[in-house]
Amino acid sequence: MDYVPSRLLIVEDDDDLRTLLVGRFEDAGYRVEAFASGPDALAAVAREVPDLVILDVMLPGLDGIEVCRRLRADHPLLYVMMLTARADEFDRVIGLEVGADDYVTKPFSLQEVVARVRAALRRVRAVRERAEVPREPGADEAPIEIGDLRIDPVRREVTVGNDPVHLTVREYDLLLHLAQNADRPFTRSQLLEQIWGITYEGYDRTIDSHVQRLRAKIEPDSGDPTYVKTVWGVGYKLASDG
Repeated sequence: MDYVPSRLLIVEDDDDLRTLLVGRFEDAGYRVEAFASGPDALAAVAREVPDLVILDVMLPGLDGIEVCRRLRADHPLLYVMMLTARADEFDRVIGLEVGADDYVTKPFSLQEVVARVRAALRRVRAVRERAEVPREPGADEAPIEIGDLRIDPVRREVTVGNDPVHLTVREYDLLLHLAQNADRPFTRSQLLEQIWGITYEGYDRTIDSHVQRLRAKIEPDSGDPTYVKTVWGVGYKLASDG
């Protein structure tokens, strides 16, 4: 089978930065399409769904928050990486409300962004290949049941009671990793490295945003979580007695 380069969609209204990003990713071997506005980006995704979207938060008119919300509603598994100049605002608004998979704070290193995109695409590709190959579940792929929570690693499905839970790629990967290592606490840095595949410092709060969003979807009371517990001074774990 011939190799087909991954397709990226870049949405950034700063002409210089957009040109810089396009050039860097094309040099890295990706197919790149770029736009300066949210409506143009949404129209492009409607024509052909890319492998990953790099989306600026502060777009004129239809901002990145609303663009991400619409992308997530129509394409739950589409990987969205957001660019933001305000990490605190991102964590509160984007992380909890619209479900971006990752974010990069400006100013950033182009080398870092390329590395993060490569790591993300490896995981996206693995998820797709896994879904396309029918097989009987092995010992590490049997459904995990903890209380009312059920995780099916083969189908990548999550239910609470009889209700299906719709998770993003990152939310699911985070939940599965914690569930496969129930009762073991992980630091934020460990989760970043083991799930995101990155070791950059300064992005620990990405984990906090995903944990809060995950709790909102699976916990009976996200303010008093049953499953995903905070281990003070360490990080997070999934309790086996949920």
